[in-house]
Amino acid sequence: VQLQASGGGLVQAGGSLRLSCAASGFTFSTYGMHWFRQAPAKERQFVAHITPGSGVTNYADSVKGRFTISRDNAKNTVYLQMNSLKPEDTAVYYCAAGPTPYITSRRAADMGSWGQGTLVTVSS
Repeated sequence: VQLQASGGGLVQAGGSLRLSCAASGFTFSTYGMHWFRQAPAKERQFVAHITPGSGVTNYADSVKGRFTISRDNAKNTVYLQMNSLKPEDTAVYYCAAGPTPYITSRRAADMGSWGQGTLVTVSS
């Protein structure tokens, strides 16, 4: 299993970024996909997930209305569109696949595979 996240960078508050996570080595279309983030000296926290099939989404309250998770099963890729970014969104963002097909979770400990992370820095 490989998950390759990209798209991070430095952006001013109020700006936007789109993260991508390219997956390989498993049947992507059957797995729930997730984004988590980890700020310095803080625990990894749930950001969003999307189910396989119907693509039902779920968000942390802190990003609801600003971030959008989506997936393209033909490209084996999951995205995180981040708008109206705030300095408190600064973190390393990780994509993750659920532990087994069709499972989604808000708990980092439940994840089956992780990408390497991409740094998002939001300046004030």
